[in-house]
Amino acid sequence: MEPDNTARDKITSDKNAPLLGLTDIRKSYNQNLPNEAEILHGLNLRVNHGEFVALMGPSGSGKSTLLNLIGLLEKSTAGSYQLQGQEVSGLKDAELTLLRRSTIGFVFQFHHLLPAFTALENVTMPALMRDGRVDAKQLAHARELLSAVGLADAMDKRPAELSGGMQQRVAIARALVQEPPLVLADEPTGNLDTASSDEVFVQLRKMHAELGVTFIVVTHDARLGARCDRLVELVDGNIARDEPVNSSARR
Repeated sequence: MEPDNTARDKITSDKNAPLLGLTDIRKSYNQNLPNEAEILHGLNLRVNHGEFVALMGPSGSGKSTLLNLIGLLEKSTAGSYQLQGQEVSGLKDAELTLLRRSTIGFVFQFHHLLPAFTALENVTMPALMRDGRVDAKQLAHARELLSAVGLADAMDKRPAELSGGMQQRVAIARALVQEPPLVLADEPTGNLDTASSDEVFVQLRKMHAELGVTFIVVTHDARLGARCDRLVELVDGNIARDEPVNSSARR
């Protein structure tokens, strides 16, 4: 079975519409209980195709909750979420799973690579889980992505044989293998030293430039945030700032 390119086709046919739109999004935990806590307080956010967005804010500001909602890992308590023009707030769990698989790639702070498998096998794992097998085209695509992130000579190595930065580059290739229009990166350099962080960030920007994929990157590192195209700052569950980054700061 060949990859489902519906999401990517929609990018090329509907570039003028936002990739995602959040309207009056609220998220509460322990809803209708005495200890109910509202984390997000009526957020409004639009992200267009091809943007590279930094999502920043202090601990407890709601960044991870917002990323989980965008990534269809959690549901909002109230509000509207449209992804590629489709209202997703009312979808059932099975529908959300299918949409997430075809639309969103994830890169986490900890790479979550499977230690018993090679870099190449880790990158092809999403196809294996979706289709039950990996065909020649999918394998070739995985090889291309690993080469693109500078790991052409490390495809047959297992995670324990790779540095932290290299492992995270494998995770980037894995996030892109299904050709999603959106990649969410949650503190992708948070567990790396400065040199490795720069290396991983360069690869994220390279993939953004070459593939036109939209990236939303959660980071505490203001130095990396300044190298994104747009900065969205959360404070106490509200968007306190949403502005383009000065181009000179991205050098």
